[in-house]
Amino acid sequence: MSRMQAESTRLSADLRRGRGAVSNAAGRFETTAREGFDDGWDSAEDEVPIRREVITEDPRTIIARNTSPDIPFDRSVNAYRGCEHGCVYCFARPTHAYLGLSPGLDFETRLTVKPGASALLRKAFDTPRYRPAPLAMGTNTDPYQPLEKDHRITRSLIEVLLEYRHPFSITTKSALVVRDADLLGEAAALGLVHVALSITTLDHRLARLMEPRASTPKRRLWAISELTKAGVPCMVLAAPMIPALTDHEMEAIFASAVAHGARTGNYIPLRMPLEIKDLFREWLDTHAPDRKARVLRYIRETHGGRDYDPAWGTRLRGTGPYAALMAARFEVIRKKMALEKLTPQRRDLFKRPLRPGDQLSLFDAQKSS
Repeated sequence: MSRMQAESTRLSADLRRGRGAVSNAAGRFETTAREGFDDGWDSAEDEVPIRREVITEDPRTIIARNTSPDIPFDRSVNAYRGCEHGCVYCFARPTHAYLGLSPGLDFETRLTVKPGASALLRKAFDTPRYRPAPLAMGTNTDPYQPLEKDHRITRSLIEVLLEYRHPFSITTKSALVVRDADLLGEAAALGLVHVALSITTLDHRLARLMEPRASTPKRRLWAISELTKAGVPCMVLAAPMIPALTDHEMEAIFASAVAHGARTGNYIPLRMPLEIKDLFREWLDTHAPDRKARVLRYIRETHGGRDYDPAWGTRLRGTGPYAALMAARFEVIRKKMALEKLTPQRRDLFKRPLRPGDQLSLFDAQKSS
């Protein structure tokens, strides 16, 4: 079966080994759809697993802006499109449809890198009208997905942020973040950075099925410990909490993270916008058919009877009795474990570094004399 033939059908376990989605249906903007079927002519020996494809993008700008009232930042940077971690529930999957690709297996195998990201970030910071505010990484796709090991784009972005003394935050599911503990420790000493490790479950087997190429839960806890040793303020995100599947682990996740050095944390119930609802249903059919009905019932209960309610103010917490129960449990956790609010990252240190040939200001000239 060719990749073209496989794009709209559910693939066998062998063909999608190590992947999160179980199908590759066309995105919502496509005018046609293909459905694969076995006509008896293809040999099993001809079938090959879907492999990673990487393309390079040369965007004109790198900072994405948002005006959402329920998100604590107004700007972000994404060094990659798509994410090889393959988390089946990832709310960013639908963005692949804008590229004419599938939010299913394409999202985790047909990836884009932006090698010029750090130069574009420096250019944005050098704009005279630019004013600093915390910049988030890891808001759409993971900045420390496996591609980062070779491309090192995230590290180059951190170098620019540190050079300009610019505040930032990182959210990741990867222990690779520890590689950059030297830079993050330096930024933390200046009060510039927060790092969040996202942990959905402590069950290694379940994690491998839901987020097959992310670091194991044990490694993420280790990353919290190592970053804490480097002086980096760390938080844990119990996200997403999936009703009747992972939400019973909320207390254990926070207890383990705090024991490894996390100073604060938060949780987010599962959201299923756009294509996610179908991808997650397929995943439940494949890996947890006995729980499917119960999981989906509770998800709908937390979103007003719908698969997803995008309304600002409620989309990140949900509504109804089940959502209220999760919120009450978290409040108990917060008090019992003394979860604190992290000190806001400093903005007052932002400074554009001098370049060869730049004119010194009067005050800089006096300091150098």
